[in-house]
Amino acid sequence: MNGTEHRKAEVRIRVMNPDNTPASGLRVKADQISHKFLFGCGAFDTVWMQRIEDGERKAFLQDRMNKWLGLFNYGTLPFYWGGYEHEEGKPNTEGLMNAAKWLIDNNVKVKGHPLCWHTACAEWLLKYSNEDILKKQLERIQRDVTAFKGVIDMWDVINEVVIMPDFDKYDNAITRICKEMGRIKLVKTVFAETKKYNPDAVLLINDFNTSESYEILIEGLLEAGVPIDVIGIQSHQHQGYWGKEKLDRVLERFSRFGLPIHFTENTLVSGDLIPEYIVDLNDWQVETWPSTPEGEERQANEMKEMYTTLFEHPLVEAITTWDFNDGCWLKAPSGFVHEDNSLKPSYHMMKKLIHETWETHEELTADADGYINLKGFKGGYKLSAGDKSAEFELNENAEITLRLA
Repeated sequence: MNGTEHRKAEVRIRVMNPDNTPASGLRVKADQISHKFLFGCGAFDTVWMQRIEDGERKAFLQDRMNKWLGLFNYGTLPFYWGGYEHEEGKPNTEGLMNAAKWLIDNNVKVKGHPLCWHTACAEWLLKYSNEDILKKQLERIQRDVTAFKGVIDMWDVINEVVIMPDFDKYDNAITRICKEMGRIKLVKTVFAETKKYNPDAVLLINDFNTSESYEILIEGLLEAGVPIDVIGIQSHQHQGYWGKEKLDRVLERFSRFGLPIHFTENTLVSGDLIPEYIVDLNDWQVETWPSTPEGEERQANEMKEMYTTLFEHPLVEAITTWDFNDGCWLKAPSGFVHEDNSLKPSYHMMKKLIHETWETHEELTADADGYINLKGFKGGYKLSAGDKSAEFELNENAEITLRLA
């Protein structure tokens, strides 16, 4: 069996004319217009694009996001508490809502990231007791999950829990309460609160730590009844590509839970690598980090192998590359486009994978009774003949009737 067969479904379609007679012998085109699989990327520029008034800069960001839309159907928006609510009681709800709606209007599914995290936390929380910090964390979840329900129905509920109680770079409110409550109790509490205010939301736990510690944590959370819908795995590879062997090992280890897997934050650079002696990537501070021609070819090849490996795995439902453009976190050359929005080889490679290799376009002829049979990648389709058309979803084997109008 081909490694992507599980990504496909078959449908038997009876094509009907506008007068409700079978369209016998009609030649039709079946074109996939959307994917079920979530091909994602950080979409932070949609937030800045909504608030910038400078016409030239706004046009620049619009150009960038138009290129973004040429690849992706799934975007992550930033809800880091310290930036989202820099001043207590004044969250940037309007800015994030405008960004989310822009993405939705462009047929993009949106995820919020994250609701609870020790890093990038609001500094004003430090003046409160642990009891009040937890109370405010839960109020934050209630407020934001409720406000965005129906717009954002997928959340990284809590981020990087493995290291959370041991984090000692600087004092922060969430590490304080995690130390007091313990990992499992805190995770259970924030998941329950999120589930309470959006019962239908898809809820992720997310971590960069892919060691046995993350497995043990997930095992304990599931035993405690925490409603984890998806296991999120970060794969920032600023120090070099994991390689297929490690990818396969990680997939095998986390597949034992039987839960969907999202690669939530993927990075592969097209320049020099961070040296191995750097333990915390945040310690790598450079003036510039240039992309190179040889690095760009390497990045494209590594991305192709990684995406193919993940797309072929039955439990993987989403892949999010973290940076669309170079010069973001750590100033890394980590994007599909340069800082000036010019396209890199990785962009062309990814477009070919998503919109050629993994997309279905067929020309078919209806039989005497108006039937056609289509096998294709799961997602949305448009069936057309001349100026007449109809749309349908192909997500499971089925038999349907379509009237061209």
